[in-house]
Amino acid sequence: MKIITTVILASCLAGTAHAQAPTASASMAAASAPAAPASANKMDAKRDMRIEQHIKDLHAKLKITAAEEAQWAPVAKAMRDSAGELDQVLDKREAMIGTASAVDDLNAYADIAQAHADAVRKLSSVFGPLYAAMPDDQKKLADEVFTQREHQAKNQAKNQEKKLSKLEK
Repeated sequence: MKIITTVILASCLAGTAHAQAPTASASMAAASAPAAPASANKMDAKRDMRIEQHIKDLHAKLKITAAEEAQWAPVAKAMRDSAGELDQVLDKREAMIGTASAVDDLNAYADIAQAHADAVRKLSSVFGPLYAAMPDDQKKLADEVFTQREHQAKNQAKNQEKKLSKLEK
């Protein structure tokens, strides 16, 4: 069960880490002018497209069969729901850029972390039965797929840290 939780967390983080860290230009733009509702909707639409592509890719990589579709559906729904919840806390934080106090910013990051933790719990609860029903060769494939995502998430986080440290200099 530990590996399932780890790989699910990595999957969630890999899918959302890019959306979480604002770029330098996005931070400057947000500080100089509030985002228009149309641009926020455009960003949400891009996030929706990314999560749908992520779900489709994961479905293919896990080689979900027609017989597993009934167990896959709650996994996909949990991913969509969690992405929507994460979008809300990310939008809230983005709206505060330039006006937030240090405490507000810390609380916003806590909300983001909590949204991730909640997503992992929800996803783990629906992915567990699917994983348990998979034949051993498919479980091995799932383990490999999620292990790759974990490494990708770690590399993406390292790259984000490098970018942020360059911006701070």
